[in-house]
Amino acid sequence: MKTKLTERELLTSILVFALCTAILALTMCCLIFFSVNGEIISFIKEYSKNIITAAVSVITLSAMLYVYFYFENKSVLANSRKIIEIYLMLVLSFIICFFVGKYVSGTARPLLFIALMTALFLRRRDAILVNTTFGLLTFIFNRYLNSSDNIGGLITGGIAPIESFASLLTTFCGGILAVFLMDKVKTRLGCVVIGVILCIPTIFINVIMQLPSEAVITWKYAFLLVGWAVFDCTLSVLLFMSLVPAFEGMFSELTPFRLRELTSDDAKLIKKLKENAPGTYNHSVVVAQLVEACAREIGENSELARAAAFYHDIGKLKGPEMFAENQTDYNFHNELTPELSVDIIRNHSRDGAKLIKKYRLPEFFADVALQHHGTMPIKYFYVKALKMSDGGLNMSNYSYRGPKPASKIAAIIMIADSSEAAVRSLRDRSPANVESLVRNLINERLDMEQFDDCNITMRELTLIKNTIVNQLTGVYHSRVEYPKLSISKKN
Repeated sequence: MKTKLTERELLTSILVFALCTAILALTMCCLIFFSVNGEIISFIKEYSKNIITAAVSVITLSAMLYVYFYFENKSVLANSRKIIEIYLMLVLSFIICFFVGKYVSGTARPLLFIALMTALFLRRRDAILVNTTFGLLTFIFNRYLNSSDNIGGLITGGIAPIESFASLLTTFCGGILAVFLMDKVKTRLGCVVIGVILCIPTIFINVIMQLPSEAVITWKYAFLLVGWAVFDCTLSVLLFMSLVPAFEGMFSELTPFRLRELTSDDAKLIKKLKENAPGTYNHSVVVAQLVEACAREIGENSELARAAAFYHDIGKLKGPEMFAENQTDYNFHNELTPELSVDIIRNHSRDGAKLIKKYRLPEFFADVALQHHGTMPIKYFYVKALKMSDGGLNMSNYSYRGPKPASKIAAIIMIADSSEAAVRSLRDRSPANVESLVRNLINERLDMEQFDDCNITMRELTLIKNTIVNQLTGVYHSRVEYPKLSISKKN
């Protein structure tokens, strides 16, 4: 989490926010001018006070949004693409809701679309605030600029006052529920289930608020309100599922859906790894399992951690036969000097980062590929070089080039990667031996200052150690020795 903005980032964020606010206000103007049938001058004269009120409200709410992110999540302000993404969601929601309200019904507008989108791409608190801001902006827009009870009758297809109040409550209550529900969704089917659940508060709010406003209450009107409320939720989910891939591509978002696609056997690099380096692939699968469990234990993004673990050793595709897990009886390093072996081994980190960037995969994966060994020495070849020399070797010449892990996920992958490889070589994989080995590996990396750049705590390292021990003793548990007996049909 970013704690401080540079002067350049601060100035850029203010300018981008101001520009996005202007675009949002311009969008509102264009939508209104679309409704007044060419009577733009008349509308401006007759509604000048309303226009000023709406403009001030838009600026105030946008400023409030900026202040919130400045104190609560500076990472958003440091990333101009994220600011543009938030305002693009607001503008799209405005446009869609306007046309559905104009040509279908004010109750049928997909008001929950913005909540679903922000819940997926932002933190929970951020999503709630953006959704609330959208609800307030929509209410102001409908009451001051797009109301069906306009004075001169200039506006066609405006929103009735009671619909404005119902939509405000629907956006606020239904949106907050959507944000909390989306936190647990990992599949497309889960989105459909959320749509069904959201129908309940949407129907309740619209029926309770709008039905009593009718002079004559009829079952036909009640069923119509229910139908439009269901339409609202259905359209919100359909739009959400349709536009998520576009946002994933435009803004390089790593949603649970995208992460699962990247770790499937059909993903290009994973498929190549499985075919050309089966040992590395199997190692990566086990490491991904360990990392996912550890990330969940310390409150990190487990889906992101699992996906990054799948790609941490992808650089070994350049020469899979040079790595122990892909070798059979012959070791190519027996014919090489320790210095050349070290170059081959440590280069897999940079080769992995280059390959990840070549295939336009997330930058975070490339960072993890570079960082998962930090600046640790490659002990096997360092010892081999010591035996072949008179001593006095510089250990840094036999170490990875770094950088050190810059995120907790990279630190978890560093620990899980070395632990899995080390435990695999143990003859006695009892829980006590595994615990001792993993503890020593973590202490060794602490002594080498490998975790200085990722803000990981000792408590989190303890949780990671316990989780890895539990997982590895389960994966490599002892088995009953099979009896030496040949069986055939004659037996």
